[in-house]
Amino acid sequence: MYKQFYNLRRNPFEITPDPSFLFPTKRHNEALAALYYGVRRHKGFVVMTGEVGTGKTLLVRCLLELLNRSNVAYAYVFNSVLSPVEFLQYIAGDFGLPASGKTKSELLLMLGSYLIDRYQKQLTTVLVVDEAHHLSPEVLEEVRLLTNLETAQGKLLQILLVGQPELDQKLDSYELRQLKQRIALRSQLEPLDLEETKGYIQRRLQLAGANSQTGTLFPADTMTAVFRHCRGIPRLINTVCENALITAYAKQVRSITPEIVEDVAADFRLGVPHPPKAQMTAKGTDHELAQAVRTLLQLHDYLQGMRGKEEQLPAAATSGAHRHEPFV
Repeated sequence: MYKQFYNLRRNPFEITPDPSFLFPTKRHNEALAALYYGVRRHKGFVVMTGEVGTGKTLLVRCLLELLNRSNVAYAYVFNSVLSPVEFLQYIAGDFGLPASGKTKSELLLMLGSYLIDRYQKQLTTVLVVDEAHHLSPEVLEEVRLLTNLETAQGKLLQILLVGQPELDQKLDSYELRQLKQRIALRSQLEPLDLEETKGYIQRRLQLAGANSQTGTLFPADTMTAVFRHCRGIPRLINTVCENALITAYAKQVRSITPEIVEDVAADFRLGVPHPPKAQMTAKGTDHELAQAVRTLLQLHDYLQGMRGKEEQLPAAATSGAHRHEPFV
């Protein structure tokens, strides 16, 4: 819609993970190198985590493109809300094996034979699980057991788990300590800083055909405003910049101003504060503690009153003023 107006060949801020738009920051380069090294060197088990929108799936797509250039077979699981049997069926089916109606033992035997056959031909086989933080403990245990498929020289199946920081929390749990000990390489993606955010925006505009117009289209103060609202999250940067271009085009404005970014950020409610969970939990704990203290004080006063009455009971009983009936 706005491409002709801004002399662009393509949309610069699509949110789909297109490998051609990879912005190679130091952290992204290190993460991609770790993934590729882990696969090619048959390290067995590699984990990559990062906050929502930091580019995990984009790096996975880049890795798969690299693997496509080699004789590497891979199964790519992008829906990780599966039962253990469904998980194994999905993997087998993605490898091109007949998985429908197979029992768990049949699936494991079939996968084992397939992996051994490829290993004997000196071929690499990879399992990539995206959104791995959704995996249940039962499926993660199946993943651990798959790492047992090995020879004296190396692993038959290279496994890559990609997910949000919740995956780190799962892997750090006591129940999954065996799986954690098998991790050969581990990397974490972080949001972009201010300079990286500016470079990210400029690179995408250049790849879209902006060339010398990059600084005019998104001036420095505008990119700073984008960073302030998006906090360096690439997916949010794409969303804000795309909508800023649409808004500016509707106004027939050649340059995106910070005011336009402010309006877009307000529309997407990016300025709405969200207190951290830890803070919210702390407040709840303080409130519950105060209630508990009040309850204990009331109980203490009640017991003190009961004790005073009990001390008077013998004298009262002697005078015959009161009789105690037994509890029934």
